[in-house]
Amino acid sequence: MFESVEPAPPDPIFGLNEAFKEDPNPVKVNLTAGIYLDEEGRTPVFAAVKTAERRILEEESTKSYLGIPGSTDYVTQVQRLALGRDHPALAEARVTGAHTPGGTGALRVAGDFIRSIHPDATVWLTNPTWVNHGPIFLAAGLEVRSFPYFDRDKHVLSYEEMLTALTEISAGDVVVLQGCCHNPSGTDPSTEQWREIGELLANRGALPLLDTAYQGFGDSVEEDAQGQRILSEIVPEILICNSFSKNFGLYNERVGALILVTTSSSAAQAALSHLKRCIRANYSNPPAHGSKIVTTVLEDEALRQSWSEELGRMRHRIRAAREQFVEALDERGVHLAPGGNTFITRQRGMFSFSGLSVDQVLELKEKHSVYIVASGRISIAGMTPGNIDRVCDAIAALG
Repeated sequence: MFESVEPAPPDPIFGLNEAFKEDPNPVKVNLTAGIYLDEEGRTPVFAAVKTAERRILEEESTKSYLGIPGSTDYVTQVQRLALGRDHPALAEARVTGAHTPGGTGALRVAGDFIRSIHPDATVWLTNPTWVNHGPIFLAAGLEVRSFPYFDRDKHVLSYEEMLTALTEISAGDVVVLQGCCHNPSGTDPSTEQWREIGELLANRGALPLLDTAYQGFGDSVEEDAQGQRILSEIVPEILICNSFSKNFGLYNERVGALILVTTSSSAAQAALSHLKRCIRANYSNPPAHGSKIVTTVLEDEALRQSWSEELGRMRHRIRAAREQFVEALDERGVHLAPGGNTFITRQRGMFSFSGLSVDQVLELKEKHSVYIVASGRISIAGMTPGNIDRVCDAIAALG
């Protein structure tokens, strides 16, 4: 059976990471995956996370299975973080959810859930979007299409084109948006635009699915939740997929959650019963350690404050790296867009959608050992004082 199997193409991001590891160049630079580096090029462990882990180690008395939907305390904390403590849906018990292995796990459970209750739904993705969105929903057996989101020439949100496209979707279709710090464009709707999008989706009878992987990397934890909170006020039902890889630095713990806002407590319970079936047939129940860390930090006011402050310092470092990147490009006379490079500082979150072509990306890799994703997405979070000049010299040397 396996002799005739052809090798599968490498993953667009992790495949580049593997190539980077094998590159012998001593000054190679990896700006592919969304992994935060401090100024010394390290991916730190939050002080609040270390404290929480010590506490967990001292107090933990069992390694028994969690239930199918995972830790109830954890899901409660995630719901409050996503929607705010005073959201009426929480008081009315219209919110349910499950603890998942990472944000990717949340998206796949969402796909399986949608397929189980509405198999004819089409899943609509922004163009561009995270490279794994399409494969996840296709693997769940759903039809996937895209709608305009970002103007690559002007480096701005394609807002009118997006609204026009969304007026054509069918009732019951799923529209995947990103809660903040859109990957890869770094461009989000304004508050008023979120409201207009919500009203349009409600009128069309569409189901919004918010992929929230970068809460806290834009403006603040609370401000970055405004888009999904606005939609949850306007649209009667909504899905939110959370990840804590980035904003807790829990990359290898795989900590995520799927939150459902419904129209009634009975609808929430019915939805949870279907989520359980999907989870049971997939990974049965989630891992515990990472969720215990998040729960411990969010339940303890001092730890939560420490986490928020450290996250704020990370956010400010990324903003500073954006400014340094623009300054270094300007010094070399390099303009990545006709209007200059200021679009880079307008973008939010970990990434910059640079506008570099596929051929230029390949040249950066082959000639300079500078690795970025084929779309031209650059991980600003991976830029440091030690590599930014090398990156800019390589871009300036492009043919």
